[in-house]
Amino acid sequence: MTTLEIIILALLQGLTEFLPISSSAHLILPSQILGWQDQGLAFDVAVHVGTLLAVIMYFRKEVGVMAVAWLGTVDVGPEKGRDSFDGKLAWWILLATIPAGLFGLLGKDFIEEHLRSALVIASTTLLFGFLLGFADIKAGKRTTHKPMEKLGLKGAMLIGLAQAIALIPGTSRSGITMTIGLMLGLSRDNAARFSFLLSIPAIAMAGSYLTLKLVLSSEAVDWFAMGLGSLIAFVSAYACIHYFLILLEKLGMMPFVIYRLVLGLGLLWFILG
Repeated sequence: MTTLEIIILALLQGLTEFLPISSSAHLILPSQILGWQDQGLAFDVAVHVGTLLAVIMYFRKEVGVMAVAWLGTVDVGPEKGRDSFDGKLAWWILLATIPAGLFGLLGKDFIEEHLRSALVIASTTLLFGFLLGFADIKAGKRTTHKPMEKLGLKGAMLIGLAQAIALIPGTSRSGITMTIGLMLGLSRDNAARFSFLLSIPAIAMAGSYLTLKLVLSSEAVDWFAMGLGSLIAFVSAYACIHYFLILLEKLGMMPFVIYRLVLGLGLLWFILG
């Protein structure tokens, strides 16, 4: 890859990992539309590391409190514990990650072979864009919102199941998890925060899988591309989380819904035109 391609792809990963617009779609599209060479396993590992470090650093206080609280509940389970919501929240996030792990393990070959096309991306971009818009309109009409404490294990698992669907390119992990969070009654801010916290084990799991594939492969490692890609993905992802949470309460999800609809229609025009 050229330095320009490294910068653009790393920025795409960092900026779209946490926005409800699908990072996988934006990473696949350059090769589909511009004819760029696939970035390869090593680069995928690098940008995953960058985005993972960004979300952990941004929510470092919450992650630290949750980790300590979780250790105090390991002997009693996700819905009991020592009156610690942080411990319950850690359990919910860990358990809600399981569906994505199972779906990825069982369906990764089918997804790789049949669902990484521009047509699939265009379709899922439009479909889940409409759903996000519907959920955001409903959330905007509510006078009160469910606090995250009332989400419960059942609600968390529903969001986790939605996250599993996001393995289909174009769906957007953050987009579909926020959509379900909004439909369950969470505020925009809490839906986004739960989605971001849920991303930590999900990204770690995906990064670990890619790292294992890289170790077992004979692919040459471009350390410059990995280092630069990881750094750019980290900085852009951290900034993205920060400003997204600021803008979310002011603008809602509609700017991203409109972007998805324009992108999806543009892709259909490119494919079918």
